[in-house]
Amino acid sequence: MRKKSEGFLAKKYCFSNFLMRLQSVKSFLRIQQNYENKSIFQIILLFSLKKTITLRLKYFMRISIAGNIGAGKTSLTKLVSKSLGYTPYYEDVISNPYLDDFYNHMERWSFNLQIYFLNSRFKNLLEMNNGKKNIIQDRTIYEDAYIFAPSLNAMGLMPKRDYENYLSLFETMINLVKAPDLLVYLESSIPNLVNKIHKRGREYEKTISIEYLSRLNERYEAWITNYDSGKLLKINVDNLDFIENKSDYNKILDTIKKEI
Repeated sequence: MRKKSEGFLAKKYCFSNFLMRLQSVKSFLRIQQNYENKSIFQIILLFSLKKTITLRLKYFMRISIAGNIGAGKTSLTKLVSKSLGYTPYYEDVISNPYLDDFYNHMERWSFNLQIYFLNSRFKNLLEMNNGKKNIIQDRTIYEDAYIFAPSLNAMGLMPKRDYENYLSLFETMINLVKAPDLLVYLESSIPNLVNKIHKRGREYEKTISIEYLSRLNERYEAWITNYDSGKLLKINVDNLDFIENKSDYNKILDTIKKEI
């Protein structure tokens, strides 16, 4: 009885194995029909590349949060990273050696500050590109070049020579990194920005002028209007308190989830 049972199991295994092989042959034939003019080695290579690319897209999602000073980028990055299990990358404001000096004497320290931010974000992007994890980023490298540096130059706070040197460096760097899969722009009015800046009470931000914030806002709107490097989600945060109000946060989170 035992021998009959073992014989039956062996036949069942062989039959299952045969079905699996048959399925593989059918799959290969379907692939071959799609690539009639390709050699067997080309077909295998294309199939492998397709599989690799699919896996990379699955595990390399990057969301970037953009917006003016005080819009809530860091807070939203922290909240979403916890909700989605993404690795957060924050703007380097704590260890930045130029921030205090910049807000006290913008013309003197504008170039130094922008170079520091540019280098810091570029290093983070290289690390992100080489990682195997989903990422959410507080502010993009684009904002340095398209918002802050030109605003400082237009206001006479960054000399033309320094500005052109900065742009040249940015253009070299940007060719080595990719755009985010989703850009979330936090749109805000100047009164809302001022209120939030005062509320968080950072000492070095107390000297930020309304004129500076207004110029930044104008450039943000112009940049976002012409943004075409990837998916864009625009959220007006004037009437949202996603830090204190869970309902407001859930609305934003649900909107982001629909885009990823």
